[in-house]
Amino acid sequence: MKERKLRINGHSHLLPYPEEIPQYMKDKGIFWVDKDRKYMLQKDWSRPVTDSSFFLNEKLAWMEYFKIDHAVVLNLSQLYGNGLRLEEMKQALRFQNDFNARIQQDYPSKFTCGFVVHPGFVRGACWEIERCVEQLGMNLLCLPTHYMDTIGTWRCIFDEENEPIFELANKYNLAVEIHPYDGEKFIKLENTSWRFHLIWMLAQCADAYHFLTLNGYYEKYPNMRVCFAHGGQLAQINLGRRIQGFDGRPDLFEDKAHPRKAVGHKNIFFDTLVHDTGSLELLIKNQGVSQVLIGLDDPYPLGEMESEIQSSYPGKILDLAIDRNIITENDRDEMWQCNVLQWLFGDNEEKKKDLVHKILN
Repeated sequence: MKERKLRINGHSHLLPYPEEIPQYMKDKGIFWVDKDRKYMLQKDWSRPVTDSSFFLNEKLAWMEYFKIDHAVVLNLSQLYGNGLRLEEMKQALRFQNDFNARIQQDYPSKFTCGFVVHPGFVRGACWEIERCVEQLGMNLLCLPTHYMDTIGTWRCIFDEENEPIFELANKYNLAVEIHPYDGEKFIKLENTSWRFHLIWMLAQCADAYHFLTLNGYYEKYPNMRVCFAHGGQLAQINLGRRIQGFDGRPDLFEDKAHPRKAVGHKNIFFDTLVHDTGSLELLIKNQGVSQVLIGLDDPYPLGEMESEIQSSYPGKILDLAIDRNIITENDRDEMWQCNVLQWLFGDNEEKKKDLVHKILN
């Protein structure tokens, strides 16, 4: 009997129910959800809950309806902790990590969940990595593209100061998700027309990819596998400019790795959430099918959600790519299953088999 092809979503999010969020999170304006489940909120900020599948039971029903076998749940971007006082940041991130760990423990056949640390406090970040891996059994480290350090300076995640974090990711054979947020806090433009989600998030990912590759971390930490959210979309179109810049001004890149060396590297992945087949085709031509995995970014409206207005549904981009002869059906199956597993576990075949067994049984 032919083995069933799994559909594993490599980029998903989950909100706690309002009653699961500690009161101090609301009292301090860190993050909460209103009792009617209509808005997620922070101090001086709110965003509508646009789909019921933001929450656990509704998410499970949504997955069943769309025949999604398993989902990789990232941390909420609102809980990166930038700008919070130290103790508040530690409480917020620990709440997020404990919540995700509980979801993974309670629903191992349905969810693999990530944990988050704040790179501005490297020693504490390393302690939290050890706790999440050794005590909570988590295998996915979620990091922001940029973060605020202890003196209020914004830095790229692939700064040399963060090498202790990458050393631990290498030691524990971790998957790493790089996701953008907080651009409006350090890019001095008025926040209008959703520009930070539509334009600057993609630029943030391109900036992080720039420094991952220049610093050669994909070779320095061979057991760390990095996936960039939203296809690292601007990083794909920008590749030629980076190569020309490197070759044309070598004085600016002393002791750095050539951008071309990282292209298609086995430990650098990108999800499929690029919204059009032209971008997906460029991503695949640049990086190769094996480095691309399905990412729906559900349940956000910029994710692949069922929507008549947006003419969308989960997995649409891959169906269109098949219709336009950009990928084969086998390529699609690899992106839904094998490539996600390779990112999560690398060459650890036992962990891959264990997760597949949990999903099928």
